[in-house]
Amino acid sequence: MRSRARAAAALTCCAAALSVTAACGHSHNKPSTTPVTSPASTPGAAPSNISPLTGLPGPAGKILAVKIDNIVYARPQTGLAAADVVYAIEVEGGLSRFLAVYDANHLPAGGKIGPVRSARESDLPILEQYGKVDFAYSGALSVFLPVLASANIFNTSPDQDAAAYSRDDSRIAPYNEYLNPTKVLADFPSTAAAKDIGFRFGAAPAGGVPTATATARMPSASFTFTWDADKSEYLIDMDGKTASTTDGGPLGAPTIVLQKVAETTSPRGFHDVPDQLSPYAPTVGSGQAVVLRDGDSYTGAWSRPNDASPTSFTFNGQPMPFHPGQVWIVLTPQ
Repeated sequence: MRSRARAAAALTCCAAALSVTAACGHSHNKPSTTPVTSPASTPGAAPSNISPLTGLPGPAGKILAVKIDNIVYARPQTGLAAADVVYAIEVEGGLSRFLAVYDANHLPAGGKIGPVRSARESDLPILEQYGKVDFAYSGALSVFLPVLASANIFNTSPDQDAAAYSRDDSRIAPYNEYLNPTKVLADFPSTAAAKDIGFRFGAAPAGGVPTATATARMPSASFTFTWDADKSEYLIDMDGKTASTTDGGPLGAPTIVLQKVAETTSPRGFHDVPDQLSPYAPTVGSGQAVVLRDGDSYTGAWSRPNDASPTSFTFNGQPMPFHPGQVWIVLTPQ
């Protein structure tokens, strides 16, 4: 489990790609802890003693983003439970892969993250919200490499920092490459510090629907979130099996966001396999978002005008507060 405090997760219900089973009333217990005040409303500004990514106490550290595999051979992952924000994104074959965002002050205790895999087009627009940050990945399509080289990121793949990566011989390649986050942050120290990317934290609003479990689906992947009142978080199943890590136990988070996106194909015409365009998940624009927290679901909206803009999440026309703690965002095809 994460070493920092983790609280109740929020479960979202979307049409088509998402099925939700609602509880028969509010039998779950609401956390008694007073939620941490949300960041300031000015983009890029947040109280110095509150994380803009988790709403938890503590100064904002420098950011490291890591591309982590999620095919069955890559499980259980290492270091995923320590991330501040986890994005689940569709890749080729309808499978899923993670883009995990870490604050340098919240790195996994074991000093290891992975298995690290190749970057995708969908990653770059997501990272634009964070500023110019360290991006750790293991390779990419040859036609995508020049795009990565000119992107607003610090490329920190094995090509740039081989000493920060190692192989685990107990696993089969290519699902056995791991990152030393402390090493890469030391080698690329100019990465941006955590800032306001649009998240707001605070007490849950009225109007939530009691939700015991919800499932978000991609063509060949699924994520099921089940409310655990004792742990005050949503426990995570992936493809019908309990999700866990080698260093943090079963995965769970207090806030889950099911962000409905207009899933399409590569705007640059990239192919991951012959005669099949790569999937692409647009995160600029607007759409439906379901937020799961404290055993309730809140069906609202997300909006992001351009790459440099933060993403706003609303419910009944007002900013939707997340519960302080780790945030999972599943980019769900609409």
